Amino acid sequence: MMKEAKPLIGVVADVNHKPKHPVHSVGEKYIDAVTGGAGGLALLLPALIDRPGAAFTDPADIEQVLDLVDGIFLTGATSNVNPAAYGAVLEDPDSPADLARDHVTLALIRGAVRRGVPLLGVCRGFQEINVALGGTLHQAVHEVPGLADHRERDEDPIPVQYGPAHAVHLTPGGLLHRLQGGGEAVVNSVHGQGVARLAEGLIVEAVAPDGLVEAFRGAGPGFLAAVQWHPEWMFRENALSTALFRAFGEAARAWRQAGHRAAILAA
Repeated sequence: MMKEAKPLIGVVADVNHKPKHPVHSVGEKYIDAVTGGAGGLALLLPALIDRPGAAFTDPADIEQVLDLVDGIFLTGATSNVNPAAYGAVLEDPDSPADLARDHVTLALIRGAVRRGVPLLGVCRGFQEINVALGGTLHQAVHEVPGLADHRERDEDPIPVQYGPAHAVHLTPGGLLHRLQGGGEAVVNSVHGQGVARLAEGLIVEAVAPDGLVEAFRGAGPGFLAAVQWHPEWMFRENALSTALFRAFGEAARAWRQAGHRAAILAA
C-alpha cells in the first residue's frame, strides 16, 4: 500500500546579512515543529526582492507558491515588521528590519487567507498576520502605559529565556481553549512588539494578564491561528504546543486531500 504523502508546509526564510554574503535561513526549531509536530514537509522559501528576476517580485510567484503548498508557517525572528506596512513611522532607528521578508510574508498571508490555505503564525508571524489584514502594532510594548515588559533578558541562558513567563487567559469556546482543555495556559514571552489594533476578521484567542492580545484565530472557516509566544520551543514537552501543531498539520492534510480547493467548504 502506498504511504500517504505528507502535507507540504511553506516556511519563509529570514534574510541575515553575514559578512560578505546575505544568508536566507530558518531556525531548526521551526523546521522540527513542522516535521515532528505538524507531520509535514518543510519547504523553505527565500525572500529575494532586491534584484531583477528575483523570487517573489511578481505577484504570480506568490500564486504559484500557494498552488504548491498545503499550509504556510510564519516563524519568529529577531527583526520587526516595517511600521510603514501599517501606516506608522519608525520610532527606533536601530530596530532590526527585514524588508524582504515583509514583502513576501504579507503577500503570502493575503493570498492564503483569500484561498483558505491553512496558516499558522508565531511571534513575528503573529504580528505579520495582523498587519497583513489591516491591524497595527505597538513598536515597544514595554513603553505603553499599563502594559508589562514582555521581553526576555539577554543575560539569561536560552532555556530560561524560553521558559514559562506568564499565564494567558484562553477565550472560552475558542480553538486554544478546546486544545488546552481549560481556560488558562502558561507561556514563554520573548517579544518587544505586540498587537495595538487587531485586524478585522480576527478573533482574540488569548490575552496576557496586562490585557495584551497573545493569540487570535480567523473568523471564517478554515485554519488560521497565531500566537505571540513560541510554541515551537520544546513543543513535545508542552501539551498545548503539541496539540496546536497537530491541529495545523491535520488542516494541511485535509487541504491536500481536497486538492487545495474544497477543504474550506467542508471545514
